[in-house]
Amino acid sequence: MASIETCRKIDECAISEFKIPSIVLMENAALKVVKNIDLENCHSFCIICAKGNNGGDGFVIARHLYNLDKKVHVFLVGKEEGMSDECSINYNILKNLHISVDNVNSLKDMLSLRESIKESQIVIDGIFGTGLSRNIRGIQDSVISSINENSKYTVSIDVPSGFNGDTGEIMGNCVKADKTVTFQLYKQGFLRYGSDEYTGEVVVENIGIPEMAVQKFIEPRFIMDKSYIKNKLKKRNKLGHKGDYGRVLILGGSQGFTGAAYICAQGAVRSGAGLVTLGCHKDIQPILSSKLVEGMTIQLENDLNLKKAIEKSDAVAIGPGMGTGDSTLNLVDEVLGISRKNVVIDADGINVLKGNLHILKGRKCKVILTPHLGEMSRITGFDIEYIEKNRLKVARDFAAENEVIVLLKGYNTIITDGNAAAVNPMGNSSMASGGMGDCLTGIIASFAAQKYCPFEAACIAAFVHGYSGEKLSRDMFCVNASHILEQLPFSIKELMQ
Repeated sequence: MASIETCRKIDECAISEFKIPSIVLMENAALKVVKNIDLENCHSFCIICAKGNNGGDGFVIARHLYNLDKKVHVFLVGKEEGMSDECSINYNILKNLHISVDNVNSLKDMLSLRESIKESQIVIDGIFGTGLSRNIRGIQDSVISSINENSKYTVSIDVPSGFNGDTGEIMGNCVKADKTVTFQLYKQGFLRYGSDEYTGEVVVENIGIPEMAVQKFIEPRFIMDKSYIKNKLKKRNKLGHKGDYGRVLILGGSQGFTGAAYICAQGAVRSGAGLVTLGCHKDIQPILSSKLVEGMTIQLENDLNLKKAIEKSDAVAIGPGMGTGDSTLNLVDEVLGISRKNVVIDADGINVLKGNLHILKGRKCKVILTPHLGEMSRITGFDIEYIEKNRLKVARDFAAENEVIVLLKGYNTIITDGNAAAVNPMGNSSMASGGMGDCLTGIIASFAAQKYCPFEAACIAAFVHGYSGEKLSRDMFCVNASHILEQLPFSIKELMQ
């Protein structure tokens, strides 16, 4: 995952340092787009280009489709003057092959374009790439509107035309693609909420840029996948016992909110923690003791036992269902002061940090915060809309400033320690129900207790949680936290193999 400036530097390095001609990269890019087209069932194409390198990609795609005996109708939006060198070369190749390219310079020219869009099975969008720096107006605006109104299926090259690859903002108007084939690295603008309305399915393709060029400029940001998780998960020693897999202490629950604490504790149990203890108020202890078969309970009111439990624990999770009173804030402060290992703060544990972020400073333990957008808004002071537009920046800045790990929940959950940032692509709206966050908190605490570093624990937990939900949603309309709890050990085992 990268910014547009980083992608540009990588391209320039490949061209100038490794002497790979840019026209070779253009050829490779076009071939990767063709690879992502259903050639067996699709035979007619409308390819819409402009005079930049994105248009050059489009001209190359037109040539390859023509060579495959497909019907291609190619359009150039604007005039030939000012074409990039690579674009001009491939434009002239089409002319030499007697493939006509129709110009679109006026509303009159739009009639032919509109008819071609309607008649074609697939529209290839090669108008604007990542270099767009101004809002779209005039004829380009009309072309994009015509694509959106008439296309049966649209494939965009690198980014949809009109889409800001850094911020995900729409530059006046934007193609609504069904599929976007992007090159080398996932663009950070794709993370913005609602971006999928314009990108459709995003496919990242390698176009032959050497890994040395990528590593020279790439920042520590990445999209997690199954191979990443498989490489991180540790196989268990056949001689291992419960003491080897960590002690987890869950602090949560209150009258009417026992479910949150129970789900959190079970999340830790079902994801492999060796010993799980739930600390709760004495008035709800009988309820939770009767439900927790594999976990133990202690009373929060017993200061001595609580202190010992915190000291012994490899990870403490605090917050689910606790309420936002002073007692919760005092308990968070106490845990941060006593623990020397890992503390996961969620739900009401986060809410009480509003105006009290100073208690995160100077502690000896590693801290993981797991806010959703509303909770992130409360502790940062930013409104939700701003956070939605700047999720990566807000999360990284907060993590760096407070020396914590932030797991910002939502579509494409972000995990960051202020430097590295991982994006979790797993999970979907079938999981949108109460208790999901409590379940995730328990899983994070479990992996943190099992001697994974806190950043890795948060990454693995988020992926496993979402992966379980996606598997279940294939056969279920809605997936609840209890379903995830049942699925967890099966998903973890599957991901290890």
